[in-house]
Amino acid sequence: MCQLLGMNCNTPTDIVFSFTGFAHRSQEHADGFGIAFFEGAGVRLFVDHQAALHSPVAELVRRYPIKSTNVIAHIRKATQGRVALENCHPFVRELWGRYWVFAHNGDLKGFSPRLHAAFRPVGDTDSELAFCWLMQELAKNHASVPTPEQLTETLRELVPVVSKHGTFNFMLSNGHALWAHCSTRLHYLVRQHPFSTARLQDEDMTVNFAEVTTPQDRVAVIVTEPLTANETWVPFAPGEIKAFLDGQLLAT
Repeated sequence: MCQLLGMNCNTPTDIVFSFTGFAHRSQEHADGFGIAFFEGAGVRLFVDHQAALHSPVAELVRRYPIKSTNVIAHIRKATQGRVALENCHPFVRELWGRYWVFAHNGDLKGFSPRLHAAFRPVGDTDSELAFCWLMQELAKNHASVPTPEQLTETLRELVPVVSKHGTFNFMLSNGHALWAHCSTRLHYLVRQHPFSTARLQDEDMTVNFAEVTTPQDRVAVIVTEPLTANETWVPFAPGEIKAFLDGQLLAT
């Protein structure tokens, strides 16, 4: 299946270190990649139907340290939908006057909800269909942007409707907070003072975060499989939804 990577921070941070290790995994997930960076009210979205390990677009991302407080990345192993640009995650939609970014790892069978005109998929993946349905139902439940706590509770009501159709690991962000749902496998960690050196599992690369951060910085990283070999990653429980705000787990 696909692989997910998310980052939520209290100050704009680059994701070059994590993305370098993440992209290496496209050897087994070669049907496209994508990454979305929130910057203020805007979103930088880079997608390619080539594997992240060989894509010139992915090389640009590795060499261009874009700083953001919320990032979602995805490398694709197609289960539904052809290998094409319109089927590459993350997907982006507007709701309540702000952008929402979504990426999914899994396979949904028999999920065919009724959609209204406001949210329709462009491609032919189960993932984009599920995202459109979630956006539609969130719009029904809230007249304006809810608090992260309120949206978490709404997602806990909506997600089981989708997840009963199969594997529904996903990440969702509106540039303020980041939500992650685990059907099978997700892990997270929070990097904060005192920072230490981290070593990638998939690449010969280390970073001493104490040299590139301030004591006030805090970064939450969420990923399908742990990226580093010398840090403690916390596994999600199946069926669990976690929200991250300002680089830490939000208590809900």
